[in-house]
Amino acid sequence: MKIGIYLTAGIAALSVAACTPKTTGTPETNPALETIFSRTSIRTYQDRTVEPQKIELLLRAAMSAPSGKDQRPWEFVVVNERPILDSLAAALPYAKMLAQAPCAVIVCGSPARSSYWYLDCSAAAENILLAAHSLGLGGVWTAAYPYAERMEAVRSNLALPEGILPLCVIPIGYPAAVGEPKRKFDAGRIHYNGW
Repeated sequence: MKIGIYLTAGIAALSVAACTPKTTGTPETNPALETIFSRTSIRTYQDRTVEPQKIELLLRAAMSAPSGKDQRPWEFVVVNERPILDSLAAALPYAKMLAQAPCAVIVCGSPARSSYWYLDCSAAAENILLAAHSLGLGGVWTAAYPYAERMEAVRSNLALPEGILPLCVIPIGYPAAVGEPKRKFDAGRIHYNGW
């Protein structure tokens, strides 16, 4: 009887330990916070292919994002063919770095699946950027939505089906240079229990 009680208590303790976050503390000791605080937008890339396993990890991270009512209205287009990257670079005014990037992930959404598709897809895009940084890659968010001409450029270059809207184009690659992250924290923007 006592052995059963001790065994049950031991299993319960292991279960609690397994569900407890592994790290706490400062950004220097917490890998998740360190990744968030040290991420920067990367616009220049090495002439180096991004491994398919890393692309899959980026997409797994994207699909781990929160989604209202768990609708997951996202779709992702991975582009690693030079002619398409170059064509997108020529068509998109703020995505000229695509001409140098070895690949890109285009985050798209379906308004038919969710009226707030752009919110869910934004969370997915941020996860891609954070995951890229954590894997030694770099990326930068370049907006397609809500600009009609940019959305059409993406749509026509990628033959997107009707009802799928491009939110953003994220060039991805190994950074050629990494700048110092901006310190954006501003205590003056924080309000407790009201304005």
